[in-house]
Amino acid sequence: MKIVIICGEFHKDEANKMIDYAIDEAKIRKCEIVNIIKIPGSMEAPLALERALKKDSIDGAVVLGIIEKGETKHGQVIGQAVTNSIIDLQIKHNKPIGLGIIGPGAKAEHIDSRLESHARSAVNAVYTMKE
Repeated sequence: MKIVIICGEFHKDEANKMIDYAIDEAKIRKCEIVNIIKIPGSMEAPLALERALKKDSIDGAVVLGIIEKGETKHGQVIGQAVTNSIIDLQIKHNKPIGLGIIGPGAKAEHIDSRLESHARSAVNAVYTMKE
């Protein structure tokens, strides 16, 4: 199975850890990572995903990132919009997408403990849903 990893880098150190966990899980599942696309934040995920899924050489995708809790509802709005777009793209392209975005509403003190589980779960979701 050939997959692409898309990761928001707003939290760069944490994003790199998530990518490493996803790569490790992809190796375990014998998935080939065709590309790793780093984007500024979760907001840019749907466009990067659309571009990746158009390619016949891609069987699925993993979307990683963090939407931290802020003082306004901005993160919730972005999180809902991004999630809805990802679901729409999954159906449009009939290719599985593993959603590994922590949040919205993640508190800083809870992010590190979720990096590995979210990244690995996203890869497993894609692998499980392969045809």
